[in-house]
Amino acid sequence: MTVKPPPSLTPGSGRGPSLRAVPEGDTRERLICPDCGFVQYDNPKIVVGSVIAVEGKILMCRRAIPPRKGFWTLPAGYLELNETPHDGARREAWEEARARITLDALLAVYSIPRISQVQMIWRAHLAEPGFGAGPESQEVALFDWGDIPWGEAAFPSVRWALNHFHELSGQQIFTPRGNPPGETGDF
Repeated sequence: MTVKPPPSLTPGSGRGPSLRAVPEGDTRERLICPDCGFVQYDNPKIVVGSVIAVEGKILMCRRAIPPRKGFWTLPAGYLELNETPHDGARREAWEEARARITLDALLAVYSIPRISQVQMIWRAHLAEPGFGAGPESQEVALFDWGDIPWGEAAFPSVRWALNHFHELSGQQIFTPRGNPPGETGDF
């Protein structure tokens, strides 16, 4: 059986971005529609999340989904369209840890060019009692600093954020941190 493309995908009728070239006035190769000249800009994803302190312990989630299923992480995920970073961090805490949180301060902004991500991580605490595993988590637990499962951290940025949180604990005013020197998020 031969499948014909719909009329909207035939040449000359709006194929969409399918040609790789450097647009006039640009410096990078992009996908361009040969019919209308539309330029498709692929930009980094923004990840938002938080280090949540509960009575001196850190709330962490064991991932129930890839990537790094079964490893421990902080409640974090992709920012949605039309969402503020603050709202996104609060939503992720609810989705992954069923935690209602208050954001205290921006803890860090990490750049991970290998996967085209910028991560914004806040210092936070519970706004109301209670937490539990959301649909993206196998389990959620509180860890004392010495009991954090460092060898089971899902991503390098989890270690970075926890260390920055620990370094800045007790400080009310601080400058948000960035990637540790020389680290780019490669495993």
